[in-house]
Amino acid sequence: MKSGTIRALLIAGPTASGKSALALSLAERLGGTVVNADSMQVYRDLRVLTARPTAEEERRVPHRLYGHVDAAENYSTGRWVADAARTLKEVAADGRLPIVVGGTGLYFRALTEGLSDIPPVPADVRARVRAEAEGSEAPALHARLAKVDPQTAARLRPSDRQRILRALEVFAATGRPLAEWQEKPGLPMLRPVETRAVFLSVEREELRRRIDMRFDAMLEAGALDEVQALAARKLDPALPAMKAHGVPWLVRHLKGEISLDEAAAGGKADTRRYAKRQETWFRHQLKQFEWIEPEQALEYLLNAIRHPEVRA
Repeated sequence: MKSGTIRALLIAGPTASGKSALALSLAERLGGTVVNADSMQVYRDLRVLTARPTAEEERRVPHRLYGHVDAAENYSTGRWVADAARTLKEVAADGRLPIVVGGTGLYFRALTEGLSDIPPVPADVRARVRAEAEGSEAPALHARLAKVDPQTAARLRPSDRQRILRALEVFAATGRPLAEWQEKPGLPMLRPVETRAVFLSVEREELRRRIDMRFDAMLEAGALDEVQALAARKLDPALPAMKAHGVPWLVRHLKGEISLDEAAAGGKADTRRYAKRQETWFRHQLKQFEWIEPEQALEYLLNAIRHPEVRA
């Protein structure tokens, strides 16, 4: 690879910041392939509610790692890394530029810094841990984790049941705390010098307005029908897809527990809180990302491709 060559563009940002539209525009101009780095847009059951690219948008340029996972699966960062590594090689072989876009910070960190080489958890161990956790509230599981892996427990919110269970599974399978495994990261797929990375920064009130408008638009586009079909499968409520923003609230509405307006308000509030966490996480964890207003990002990244020797 020639010095200064850019192997990929990385686009992150809070939900509803315009990431997908930017990626599509860049891909059309640069002969790119859009690669998903959003942990919810991998699920095929939730095209509308996770704001996945439309079928028409997917026809305009190649899109990869969207909707390729069933909602019954517990898709992990490790699986995404394996899928992304294969995808990046295939995109490069096709002579196209990968444009990696999403809001999942762990995916981008694994991409640029490497992922700890944690052994896979055997299915029987996962099933045993989950069976033992049945009926226990997340804070109780968090307290259990604190006894065997206090370092990981300190990093996790007591309400984060999914990640708490993941840490308990790793300890049960390996006899070693997850924090110990994470101290030894693997090799990155992309070095910072090979990329341009941006985080789309939107003023708080404007982002709030966008989130609310988009949730209303998703309801009009059939999000409730989508959730009804998902709920009919009677999947484990702890699965990631069942906790996508809006799903728990809309399920409650479908059960007759709350009105649609109440469900929409709850989904919007959850999404706004998540967007705030995304901003905080990227600001502290991925400092190589250039924070930029969405309106300036297209020209900034086009210039980065035209003049790769110039760093911001």
